[in-house]
Amino acid sequence: MPSPPQPPRHLNLGAALLARNDALAAQLRGRFTTARLPVVNLLSSPGSGKTALLERLGAHLNAAGRRAAVIVGDLATDNDARRLQAAGLTAVQITTGQACHLEAAMVERALEALPQPLEGFDLLLIENVGNLVCPAAYDLGESRRLVLLSVTEGEDKPLKYPAMFRSADLVVISKVDLLAATGFDLQHARHHIARVAPQAQVLEVSARTGAGMAQLCGLL
Repeated sequence: MPSPPQPPRHLNLGAALLARNDALAAQLRGRFTTARLPVVNLLSSPGSGKTALLERLGAHLNAAGRRAAVIVGDLATDNDARRLQAAGLTAVQITTGQACHLEAAMVERALEALPQPLEGFDLLLIENVGNLVCPAAYDLGESRRLVLLSVTEGEDKPLKYPAMFRSADLVVISKVDLLAATGFDLQHARHHIARVAPQAQVLEVSARTGAGMAQLCGLL
């Protein structure tokens, strides 16, 4: 007599991967704490101006005598890392290939490519892959999470991608020099951010004009 059919088994591979990532992220956070190094995970959709923001931020940090390193995540090319190096920042590129987000293991490997120990820097910035979905779930050991919202994207992005904005410590509304051209409503955007992420600070900046950059530098 044939054996009765067995009920299907469900393996939650995603939970296992996240648990492994979180364990490594906790180890990284311990290293950063020991080195007294603030670490900022910078997240946004593609084209929000992360690299331009970091270029301008690098100029402020250099003028203040602060030493900053950047780990850059992209699917392909090292264009952003080279741009940041030209701006005077220490930058290491992670090319993810098909991965739509950075993981703690990638960050750990990138740290080995830095030209000096973590104690040699005042700030570590992680420019995550442009994506408002997957990166929200991956802890990288950061001390602060900064989410960038460009005025070219529309005020309702926080409502469409609540998990990402809910995880933010700081939401930066970028490209405010284009407010008149885009018709972006700052009041509505701030209302949506407050609804989804009431804990987050909100700051308006323009990497092109420098507006708000000194305040951002001070916060970081």
